[in-house]
Amino acid sequence: MPVGAVNCDSFAPEDLTMPVPAPRKSPGFSFAVRQATRPLWAVLGERLLTVLIYLCGISAIIFVLSIFIFVFKEAAPVLFSGRFNLGQFLFSTEWYPTSEVNVRYGVLAMIAGTFAVTGVAMLIAVPFGLGAAIYLSEFCGPKVKETLKIVIELLAAIPSVVWGFIGLTVMSKLIVQFTGAAVGVNVLNAGIIIALMSVPIIVSIGEDALKAVPDSYREAAIALGVTKWQLTWRVLLPAAKNGLLAAVLLGVGRGVGETMAVLMATGHAVHVPHSVLDSVRTLTANIAAELGEAPADSDHYRVLFLTGVLLFVITFFVNLAADLAIRGIKKQ
Repeated sequence: MPVGAVNCDSFAPEDLTMPVPAPRKSPGFSFAVRQATRPLWAVLGERLLTVLIYLCGISAIIFVLSIFIFVFKEAAPVLFSGRFNLGQFLFSTEWYPTSEVNVRYGVLAMIAGTFAVTGVAMLIAVPFGLGAAIYLSEFCGPKVKETLKIVIELLAAIPSVVWGFIGLTVMSKLIVQFTGAAVGVNVLNAGIIIALMSVPIIVSIGEDALKAVPDSYREAAIALGVTKWQLTWRVLLPAAKNGLLAAVLLGVGRGVGETMAVLMATGHAVHVPHSVLDSVRTLTANIAAELGEAPADSDHYRVLFLTGVLLFVITFFVNLAADLAIRGIKKQ
């Protein structure tokens, strides 16, 4: 037999028959069949669950719009009454809502007091909050981390009125003792209290932002031989800057919106502050102090709701500035 030739006698007939593979059903076809055979109650339940999840997703927008509409509806009558001067409201420091001779509604001093307290609080809270977030995320051991997280959560659980008592009874005496201020309830007192209230939020969100950085970033940096601090400064902070900025903005929102603590720790004086030792009044504290005493549907009552609209506008511009900053960082 020549080399390379095949002896056909050694093969059985069944060996020459190649098996034909069975046709494979596409996943889409089987899914459609399963959907068609599902009971009606299962289909309706799934659609109802989908609608419920959609409503939960947009509920935050619905709630915010509802609150704004309610507050604006209560403030609108005085805004369009003709007896109210919007320019005086925004740029005057005179607040005499119960004067029998010359009623004046000016919130400029309270706007200045709000930003002064928030600024001092953020100068204290941001370095400590971000520093604590970096330490918890990258430097401390598991046992120390769990202990510190419990302490930070306890700080977040303390009611704002308790912080106000601490500012009124403890911090005020310490400020008078160490600074020589005439009164201990002032911008510095409220700034320290708000900083302590904002640190847990900044730490929690900041740590989550650092943990969200992909592990491949850390592995690549360690492979290059960087130190722990170089890894944090050169890699983690730039990668997590959006989340860290969000943490800072949540702290700012806590400072602007806090009521009871600043009502008790600022001195509640309608005064444009010239130093951190001056007593001030904030917009939120003014609403909390006077809304219960203002006659219903009076101009004083409506102006307090207009102050709430002003707080909405301030918060909107803070969030808008943050969004523009984040977009600029992403473009870079």
